[in-house]
Amino acid sequence: MARLLILSLVMGGFHAMTTPTLPAQAPADKPPADKQDKAPVPSLELQDFRPKPALKVDEHDLQKAKFPVVDVHVHPKFRLRHSAERLDDFVKVMDAQNIAVCVSLDGGMGSDFDEHSKYLWTKYPDRFVIFANIDWMGDGKKDDPGSWACQRPGFARRMADELAKLKKKGCSGLKVFKNLGLVYRNPDGSLMRVDDPRWGPIWEACGTLGLPVLIHTGDPKAFFDPIDETNERWEELKRHPDWSFYGQDYPSYKEVLGQFTKVVESYPQTTFIAAHVANSAHDLGQVTTWLGRYPNMYVDIAARIGELGRQPYTARKFFESYKTRILFATDGPRDPKRLHYHWRFLETYDEYFPYAENPFPPQGFWRIYGVGLSEDVLRDIYYRNAERAIPGVKEKYEAYVKQQKKD
Repeated sequence: MARLLILSLVMGGFHAMTTPTLPAQAPADKPPADKQDKAPVPSLELQDFRPKPALKVDEHDLQKAKFPVVDVHVHPKFRLRHSAERLDDFVKVMDAQNIAVCVSLDGGMGSDFDEHSKYLWTKYPDRFVIFANIDWMGDGKKDDPGSWACQRPGFARRMADELAKLKKKGCSGLKVFKNLGLVYRNPDGSLMRVDDPRWGPIWEACGTLGLPVLIHTGDPKAFFDPIDETNERWEELKRHPDWSFYGQDYPSYKEVLGQFTKVVESYPQTTFIAAHVANSAHDLGQVTTWLGRYPNMYVDIAARIGELGRQPYTARKFFESYKTRILFATDGPRDPKRLHYHWRFLETYDEYFPYAENPFPPQGFWRIYGVGLSEDVLRDIYYRNAERAIPGVKEKYEAYVKQQKKD
């Protein structure tokens, strides 16, 4: 035992004498000597951040759609201001991009419809179909909801009668804006609900007349969340604080969309087109549930390729599964570059490219990926579904294709 103890002490001392001493290490956070004279990195405000990706991948700058397209969501009155010159320029863009027909959602009612139809159809009768809009205010005062036409007895029935007249003038559907549910108010100050039973005759009449209802309900979910460091659309809401519906007496995101689906369920004979992927492009599982539950519901993809393109696997499956229920749309008229991104998103497998031509992303700090849809799926989304869902589209689409063959 004593021998083992002595051996241990000897070996320990030998180890201590033979182990080399390592040089002192510089602190981990201290840069090497040749880097210490570098200037510090300047601070940068988020609004000035413009990163240029170093990624090198295949790119396909598609200049037009593979097949003639029907864009079911455009606003020529609001964007072109009824300028004849701007309309001519837009039709040139349509020609160059292979857009056969556009659905104007700016028809209004009465004399407004007459004026808008004259603007579009005098020179381009085969390139546009027109949806009407409900005149909720009528001859009332803007700041006095109690004086609005929609607060008077029989309003919805009068609107139904007006829609019947407009159909005879060539009206193809009804567009309802998000003001219903989020902006317009009752005399007591409460917001007018989408599912208010008073509007029932309007939805019923659209079903009877065969006029689809393209309805914008709610807005992106981020617009209903606090504008704080966790909101991925913070920058957008900083630029447009009036787009926020968080707090106060606004309904929740879930509640306002619940009002919409209640109407869809209550009027199964009426076709409803939910604008902007039902403002649920961030949750395609939910949209899938609705489309499975309500056979009278379609969605358009207006202004939502930014959301769809950041989830390419899920989005591709969604397009393939519901290829007969999804409509091409842009919320245009759009710049040609924006249209190129639409073709690239739908037709290629390109990776990590912009979803808008703006120098600063309009909806979020991300890029998108193409979903590379098959020709069959593209045909459904580009024009077949619009032909099935919207009166007047098929005839005008065929006229365009026939003219293209002549040219």
